[in-house]
Amino acid sequence: VRLVESGGGLVQAGASLTLSCTTSGDASSRFVVGWFRVAPGKERSFVAGVSPNGGNTLYADSVKGRFTISRNNAERTVTLHLNNLKPEDTAKYYCATSAMLVSAYRYYANWGQGTQVTVSS
Repeated sequence: VRLVESGGGLVQAGASLTLSCTTSGDASSRFVVGWFRVAPGKERSFVAGVSPNGGNTLYADSVKGRFTISRNNAERTVTLHLNNLKPEDTAKYYCATSAMLVSAYRYYANWGQGTQVTVSS
């Protein structure tokens, strides 16, 4: 399974962005897909995850109500909509797969190369 992230950019606080995680491989639609981020000087942290059929989602408290994760298995894409962005959302965002819908990154694999999101105040 291979994952490729896209959609990052530089925006002002309060703006929105849409990140995409495109998966490849026959089994890609059978996995949980999660989004994580790494901010400057900080450890990798969980952002959101979605179950294989898209019916269940999980969010970090810091993004609840602002970010929305969804997936389209026919297009092999997992989308993360980022609304009302804040400077503290500045980070490199990565997607990865897991067998479980959990927040701990040690359960995730097949990490993409990441996409940078920068939010100015």
